[in-house]
Amino acid sequence: MNKILIIMSLFTTLFGKAQEDENIKVLAPSEYESAVCAGEVQLVDVRTPGEFNQGAIENAQNLDFFNQKAFLAGLEKLDKNKPVYVYCKSGGRSQKAAQIMKKMGFSRIFDLEGGFSNYKF
Repeated sequence: MNKILIIMSLFTTLFGKAQEDENIKVLAPSEYESAVCAGEVQLVDVRTPGEFNQGAIENAQNLDFFNQKAFLAGLEKLDKNKPVYVYCKSGGRSQKAAQIMKKMGFSRIFDLEGGFSNYKF
């Protein structure tokens, strides 16, 4: 029984940590809001233009994740050395967008936990 607990603990430690990423941090809405309101940030909304027009975080740039050509072109215009704050409707697209940003060389990416649906403004 003791061996099983040790093995389970080892697997949890190894595989649980594999999900974490030092370049991408998911922030709770309150942390995200504080950071966005604290100063000028690169704020990217990856929802569709229709979703964006229904409401967005102030000063967000809309780069539609589903329009990959325009999305990638928009990312190329951002400063890879500065933090980027990204969000979508519920968190799925922004996670995928963050992974793309990481591959493009962005090193400090902050994703809104639960997306815009979870953000109170």
